[in-house]
Amino acid sequence: MRVLIVDDHEIVRRGLAQILTENFSDLIIEHARNSQQASERLAQAPWDLMLLDINLPGRSGLDLLQEMKWRFPSVRVVVLSAYPEDDFALRALKLGAAGYLTKDSASDELIAATRKALAGGKYVTAFLAEKLVASLDGEIQSDPHEALSNREMEVLRLISAGKTIKEIAAQLALSDKTIATYRARISAKLGLGTNVELARYAFQHGLSS
Repeated sequence: MRVLIVDDHEIVRRGLAQILTENFSDLIIEHARNSQQASERLAQAPWDLMLLDINLPGRSGLDLLQEMKWRFPSVRVVVLSAYPEDDFALRALKLGAAGYLTKDSASDELIAATRKALAGGKYVTAFLAEKLVASLDGEIQSDPHEALSNREMEVLRLISAGKTIKEIAAQLALSDKTIATYRARISAKLGLGTNVELARYAFQHGLSS
């Protein structure tokens, strides 16, 4: 089984690799620290599974997932993120992910998600299952932040954490100008002007760190 682990933190990649090797035999595991490197690895050989972080430098993990949906549809993807399920789980599943786990999940949950994904199914937690049912039943009203792109959601979270444009740019490996553009789009879509208003909105909707 060929597994690609995509995360910008080496210690996380090594930890995930260790968990997998303890539970599966005949593994080939490779690592990528950003979306560009992952795209290159994906094009070089066939893969069975990818463990994917969202918050990557440069292009986000969700952007990579969207690309994979048409370039490598056979690869099963489990998103493993520091972001809570409220923020990105539904987006990830709609983009084709086979599962979504937060990084504080237990190792046995990761293995369960991996087995489910490789069997062709989708792994959802009890919390996410309720969200999906509510979404199908029309109980979830669309909030303004649903119109934000994946990257705009990340920037909003970082703004709510008190980060400056320069700090956000450094964390996401993007230019100050690009982050300023994202911030302007967020303000326009939410109808809010100041960082205080954006942070308050993020807190009220459970989007803040």
